[in-house]
Amino acid sequence: MNHPSHDGQHFELRFESLLYSGRECTFACDERGRVDLDAMSERARNSYLYARAVIGREFSMPRVQPCTA
Repeated sequence: MNHPSHDGQHFELRFESLLYSGRECTFACDERGRVDLDAMSERARNSYLYARAVIGREFSMPRVQPCTA
């Protein structure tokens, strides 16, 4: 589920792998990078929490960016 901003644009929180080029995890968020954990499936929520837990070891700090899709 994407969260629209005030201008109708959608955003994603992107975690890029530090170990594997091209591997990344993305999650719908608002313009400030906040995700709605309650709206996520259990699998997506677990992936998001894992990515947060391994920042600096497996994934870089996430960045907020406009959705491309």
